[in-house]
Amino acid sequence: MRVNAFRLGFMGAIGVLVALLAGSLVRELSTVLVYIGVALFIALGLDPLVNLLERYIPRWSAILIVVVAVLGAFVGVVFAIVPILVEQATNLVQNFPEIVGDISRQRWVQDLSRQFEGSFDVDHALESVQTFVENPGNLLSLGGGILAVGSGILSGLTGALIVIILMLYFLASMRGLKTMAYRFVPASRRENFVEVSEQVTSSVGRYVVGQITQAGINGVLSIIWLLVIGAPLPVLLASFAFLGSLIPLVGTLGAAVLISLLCLFASPATALAAAVYYLVYMQVEAYVISPRIMSRAVQVPGALVVIAAVAGATIGGVLGALVAVPAAASVIIIVQKVIYPRQELA
Repeated sequence: MRVNAFRLGFMGAIGVLVALLAGSLVRELSTVLVYIGVALFIALGLDPLVNLLERYIPRWSAILIVVVAVLGAFVGVVFAIVPILVEQATNLVQNFPEIVGDISRQRWVQDLSRQFEGSFDVDHALESVQTFVENPGNLLSLGGGILAVGSGILSGLTGALIVIILMLYFLASMRGLKTMAYRFVPASRRENFVEVSEQVTSSVGRYVVGQITQAGINGVLSIIWLLVIGAPLPVLLASFAFLGSLIPLVGTLGAAVLISLLCLFASPATALAAAVYYLVYMQVEAYVISPRIMSRAVQVPGALVVIAAVAGATIGGVLGALVAVPAAASVIIIVQKVIYPRQELA
C-alpha cells in the first residue's frame, strides 16, 4: 500500500487552514452568537407563558399578546429610565463644584485630611479635581470619553433591539425549530432525545423567568431603599442592581459592592446603609426568594456559576455572562438525564 506523502501533507495543511478559518469566524461572530444565545434563552423563558395562554386562545393570539407585552415593557423602560438618567447626569456635571465643596466640608473628609497630614493632602486633591473639571480645555478632552459612553449606550440599545427581534422569531417558530432539530436524530434514539430536550428547554425557561423575576425584585427594592437613604443617582444604581441580579451570585455581589462605593459620594453613612442592606438582601434572596422562585428550575452549584459567569464574560462580555449560566444549567440536565443513567447501566 503506497502512501503519497505530498498528498497527505497537503490535505493535512488544508485541514489546519480550515480549522483556523473556522476559529477566526467564530471569534469574529462571537457577538452575534451571543445575541442569538440570549434571544433563544429569553424565548425559552417566554414559551411556557405562550403555552399557558394557548389553553384559552389560539397560539397566534398568545404569541401576539406576549410580543406586545415584551415590546411595551422594552419601550416603557427606555422612555422611563433614559430621560431620568440624562437628567441626573446633567445635574451631576452642572453641580459638580458644589458637590466637591460639600464633600470637602464633611467631617470624615476632614478627619482623613488630619490623619494623612504631611503625606497626602485630601483638600488639595479635591481642589485639583474641581479645577480639572472647571477647565474648558479638559472638558473638551473628556468629550471623547463622553462620546464613547454615548456610543456604548447606542450599541447596547442596538444589541437589545437585535435580541428582541431574534427572540420574537424564535418564540413564533419554537415548535417548528424543535421539530426540525429532532429530525436530525435517528428514529431509534429520537424518543429519548425529545424527552431530554423538552426537559432541558422547560427547565431553562423556568430558570430564565425565575432569574428575571429575582432581578426585578432586587431592582424595585433597591430603588426604594436608595431613595430612602438619599443615595446619589438612585435610578442608575437600581439599574446596576437589576442587571447584576441577572447573573446569580457573582452579579449580585459585584453590583452591591459597586453601589456601596458610589454611595460614598453622599456620605460614609449612606454607603454603610447600602452595604448593610445588600448584605441582608443577599441572605434573604439566598434562603427565601430564590428557593421559592427556583424550586422547579435546575439548581446550578455556586462554583459552577462563578466559572460559567467568568468564562461567559471573557467570551462575550455582560451578555456572555448572562447566557453562560443557563447554558451551564442545560449541561447539568443533560448530565443528569443522559450521562448518569448510562453510567448506571454500564
